[in-house]
Amino acid sequence: MNWDQWGPGNITGRQQRMKPKQVPATRGLVVEDATSGFTGAISRIEKSGGIHLVVLEGRRGATRSFPLGLGFMVDGEPIELLAPQRQQQPLQQRTASGSRSVGTPRAQVAKASRIWVEGVHDAELVEKIWGDDLRVEGIVVEPLHGIDDLSKAITAFKPQKNRRLAVLLDHLVSDSKEERIAAEAMKAPGAQDNVLIVGHPYVDIWQAIKPAVLGIKAWPQIPRSEDWKTGMLARLGLPNQTTKDIGLGWKKLLAQVNNFSDLESALLGRVEHMIDFVTVHD
Repeated sequence: MNWDQWGPGNITGRQQRMKPKQVPATRGLVVEDATSGFTGAISRIEKSGGIHLVVLEGRRGATRSFPLGLGFMVDGEPIELLAPQRQQQPLQQRTASGSRSVGTPRAQVAKASRIWVEGVHDAELVEKIWGDDLRVEGIVVEPLHGIDDLSKAITAFKPQKNRRLAVLLDHLVSDSKEERIAAEAMKAPGAQDNVLIVGHPYVDIWQAIKPAVLGIKAWPQIPRSEDWKTGMLARLGLPNQTTKDIGLGWKKLLAQVNNFSDLESALLGRVEHMIDFVTVHD
């Protein structure tokens, strides 16, 4: 089928072989502009010069406006966008990471490639935001519980072309212990082409949550002489004396996170890069 027949310039003057499906332009619906190929979720409808425009927001945040009506596609099929009706649900939802949702995917065997993070809290945050995407890709996230033996762990993993590994480290900044460990780990057999080590600048993954999400102006500064998580919970007014307190405190913080917009961009970009890296050969 020639999709151009549904373009804005071809609405009249040509016999239509198939009438496109009419779909309400509801917020969150992911559509593609047939002419430019731009794909994004509907963020709003606005009026300009007597014309109704639909504003699409791409996954990376870029927005573009298009005339409401014909000239759009959903899942490869031409549609006509109509003014939305109240109380109607979007045809297509988005995941917490901002990706287009595919509903409930069929169970599949996990691929050989892996994503490693430093601890359980890191794994839980990645799962909450990118879990749907990772299940579609068949990628498992595993906590390391420490990175001192990262080089040995990578060697034991035996990275290969179709067995790639992406590692997320806390506080990976210049002249840090983490930077030295990462440099040494990349000398492991097969690592140069099949291992990606990235890191965020925060002392702990907790700080990747935007302070405003927690109702604070900024994360408190914790002295080096004090355990970071214990001191942080104390300053946030939460129980902090036991391991259980630490776990429950983290659960309360994580509960405030709903989607990618609640996290700092310094983490978002790293995780997106990791997912792309371990799925590139699929």
